[in-house]
Amino acid sequence: MSATPYLPRMTRAGLAPTHAVSAIDEYGARRELRVAGEFPLTIKVDQREVVTLMTLGTRPEELTLGYLRNQRLIEAIEDIRAVDVNWERGIVQVETVHGDGVIDWEQKLAHRTVTTGCGQGTVFSCTLDKLYDVRLPQITLRQSVIYRLLDALSGENEIYRSAGAVHGCALCHETAVLHFVEDVGRHNAADAISGRMWLDRIDGADKIFYTTGRLTSEIVMKAAHMGIPVLLSRSGVTHMGLELAQELGIVMIARAKGRHFLVYHGADSLVLDAVPVPGPRGVSAAEARAESA
Repeated sequence: MSATPYLPRMTRAGLAPTHAVSAIDEYGARRELRVAGEFPLTIKVDQREVVTLMTLGTRPEELTLGYLRNQRLIEAIEDIRAVDVNWERGIVQVETVHGDGVIDWEQKLAHRTVTTGCGQGTVFSCTLDKLYDVRLPQITLRQSVIYRLLDALSGENEIYRSAGAVHGCALCHETAVLHFVEDVGRHNAADAISGRMWLDRIDGADKIFYTTGRLTSEIVMKAAHMGIPVLLSRSGVTHMGLELAQELGIVMIARAKGRHFLVYHGADSLVLDAVPVPGPRGVSAAEARAESA
């Protein structure tokens, strides 16, 4: 019998995602509504401050773990003894096993880049230094799988439907949505998923990462650090995000909604099995295969 995977000691301090407010509409009528939460959460590792994130607050422990993992500040979850969230102070204390905080702190945090992440994300030098150590698998992706997955994802976005003002990200396997997270920034939602993957020892090699937000270089980096070879978005892409996806070998699919999508990189991985594809002499690919059989 295999041993139970190691888990750090953690609080369960998730907050309610929305809050009741009233507003006056264009006709002067009062309306009772919900708005998304937004709270500062300062991550400290062995008492040393790392960063302050603005977050919805529903998954603070997973967000913290995913942030440390995706920024490559801590390499192994076995190095973390405890994650303790205290909303009264707006702090999450991360206690390491060795008690020495982030190893090679000065070197890892030598350079910081402010990204286009909602609320201004940050990428540290160590995140970039280890990016090209990632080796992603080559995959085959069926058009029919994309369509069925988009159908499954349409049932998510519960917080967005209630209050708006959030992005959603999902970890998917073929047509199944394994984890769906919403937060005020797509980078936070991505980190929370990464934290859950770290806790559950989920391999990203056969997964698809979905986001409602744009595919920027930061999101591409997070997918690479999670070991996920496919990015799927209902929004657009940035030029730097596309260049990075090309360098790392990540399949990038965007503007995906309903029965429409655009493959910006990795079209050779796509199998068009959901609609007739013109073949020789104008016949469909299916008819061409039948003739040659």
